[in-house]
Amino acid sequence: MRYFFSFLIKNHFFFLFLLLEIFSFSFIIKHNRYQGSKIINGTNQVTGSFFTGANNVSDYFKLSAINRELSEEIAKLKTTSINQINIADSIVIQPDTNYRFISAKVINNSTNRRSNYLMLNKGSNHGIEADMGVVSNKGIVGIVIGVSENYCTLMSVIHKNAKISAKIKKNLQLINLIWNENSYKNGTLTDIPTHINLKKGDTIITSGFSLIFPEGIMIGTFENYKTDKGESLNSAVLNFSTDFNNLNYVYVIQNINKKEQIKLTKDSQHE
Repeated sequence: MRYFFSFLIKNHFFFLFLLLEIFSFSFIIKHNRYQGSKIINGTNQVTGSFFTGANNVSDYFKLSAINRELSEEIAKLKTTSINQINIADSIVIQPDTNYRFISAKVINNSTNRRSNYLMLNKGSNHGIEADMGVVSNKGIVGIVIGVSENYCTLMSVIHKNAKISAKIKKNLQLINLIWNENSYKNGTLTDIPTHINLKKGDTIITSGFSLIFPEGIMIGTFENYKTDKGESLNSAVLNFSTDFNNLNYVYVIQNINKKEQIKLTKDSQHE
């Protein structure tokens, strides 16, 4: 405290000057409208710029939470839309809800191997189980193969063992999708009947004939044929709609009636 008083005494002229300046400015602002408005406007400009910058910094750090909330909302919308059956683009039938979408964030991903995997920040505590399909906003991503309490791993669609039941959207012809192991951008369509004529850009979707992916999920578009002459079935190059090298938030598909469907399938096989 003694040093503090000593400091004040030593610099008393400076503090007196500062006090008088504050008093003078307050007197000007109070009794001179024009000068007061100029000073206030100048002060607002400085403080406004400061708070704008501070708000921008705050908004930046809020982006992660905002993205998470948006992904949760998208998951709810997907759950609603996937359970609607459109007939003739005019009638919408709302059947019992079979699928629920669980939002998750990709925390690890590979695209440059023959066997590519992803890891998500959701697990059994969030309702995720093995053999659930995973999609992005643009198309299919992979299948859950391992689950812990708070995390899960996926076999990516760009995996040497991945095989997806698909169909051609324009004629509903069943085909299959595998990965060509060359690029994360392209897959291989197999088992295409020779009488089917595909054109560049034709849409390929999930068939719905598995318990993993619902019908109608986007897979990609036809690029060109690649079959050698003499083959009984054609194969073709597919351009994936999903950018596997740029995945952030994805959606795990929970088939609510899956256990019942599996039981019924097993019972019919034993007959």
